Amino acid sequence: MKVGVLSFAHVHAAGYAGLLRRMEGVEVLTSDPDAHSAPPGEERGAELAGRLGVEHVDSYRELFDWGPDAVVVAAENSRHRPLVELAAKHGVDVLCEKPLATTAEDGEAMVAACREAGVRLGVAYPVRFSPAYAALREAVRGGGTGPVLTVAGANNGRLPADARAWFTDAELAGGGALMDHTVHIADLLDELFGDATRAVEVYAQTNNLMYGEGSPGGVPGAGPGGEGRDDRRPVEVETAGLVTVRYDNGAVATIDCSWSHPDHHPTWGGLELQLVGERATVEMDAFGQVVSGFDDRRREGVLLPWGTDLDEAMMRSFLYGTDDENAVRVADGEAGLRSLRIALAGYASARSGQPVRLGD
Repeated sequence: MKVGVLSFAHVHAAGYAGLLRRMEGVEVLTSDPDAHSAPPGEERGAELAGRLGVEHVDSYRELFDWGPDAVVVAAENSRHRPLVELAAKHGVDVLCEKPLATTAEDGEAMVAACREAGVRLGVAYPVRFSPAYAALREAVRGGGTGPVLTVAGANNGRLPADARAWFTDAELAGGGALMDHTVHIADLLDELFGDATRAVEVYAQTNNLMYGEGSPGGVPGAGPGGEGRDDRRPVEVETAGLVTVRYDNGAVATIDCSWSHPDHHPTWGGLELQLVGERATVEMDAFGQVVSGFDDRRREGVLLPWGTDLDEAMMRSFLYGTDDENAVRVADGEAGLRSLRIALAGYASARSGQPVRLGD
C-alpha cells in the first residue's frame, strides 16, 4: 500500500511519517512544498524527511503522480481544504488532521468533494482508540451508568508555539486553544452518544491571562526545543477556555481546552473525562498508561508512556478497516464537521457573551 503525507506543518506529521515507515507492507512518500514559510528553527521539508528516513518529493503533483492509495493531510488548519479536494480529485482516500477546517464553509466543501468523488474522508481523532475510552464507552452503552447527566472534560497541553509557530496564528490555525483542544472531547462525545444525540447549544469563555501582554509567559523564542527562552513575546490568540455544550438528550458537558501545562512538564498534555450518569460515575484518563519516576541526572520528574499507540491504532483502522461491527472507527468527515461547528459556536459565544444554538 502506498501512503503519502502532505505537509510537515502539523506537530503530528513527523510521527505519522515515522509510523507509516515502520508499518509492514506500506510505502510512504512525503511532500512539504510550503516548508520555506516556516520560521527559522522549525525543521520541515526534505531535511525532516531525511532525518525520519522517508522519501520526499518537492511537490504535491509529484506525490500524486506516484499513485498513492491514501494520503494524510497534515498542513496548517486553514490549508486543509485544497489538499483534501486535491486528493478527492485524484480519487484517493484521505485522513485529515483535526480540526477538519477553520470555517464551516470549508468543512462542508471538503465533505462534499469526497462524497462526490467516492473517496473516504477521515479526521484524525486518535483518542477514540484509547482503551480507557473503550471502557467508558462500554459502561455507557452497556447501561452501567444509566442515562448520562453531565460530563467534565479536560484537554490541556503545552503552548505549541515553540514547536510550530502557526498554532498561535489565528488565520492559519483558526484560533488558539479553543480550536486546538475543544474538538477532541467534542468528538469523543459525538461518538459516545451516536447518531441519536446531537449537540444543540454552546456557551464559552476564553482568556489569555497566561501568555498575553503583561503576562509572565509569552511565546518562547524560536529554536529547537525552545532553548534560550529570553525573547518571549505575547500571544494574540486565546490560550485558555471553558466550553459548555448542551445535548438534545439532556446531557451537559464542560470542556477545559487550555494550553496550561508549563514548558518543563514531563508530558505534553493529557485528556481526561469524568462522566456522571443516573446510576454511576466513571472517569477516564486517555494517557494514564505511564511509569513515573525521577531523573537524577536532569533533576526532574519523568513520565514514560507504555501501552497502546493511539496514532497507530487510528492509522491501521483507517488503512485496513475492521470486521467488528461494534468497534470504534475513524471519525468521518461529517463527524469532523460536527466537532468543528461546536468549536466555531464556542468562538461566537465568547464574542457575544451569550449561548449559541447550533444551526442558528
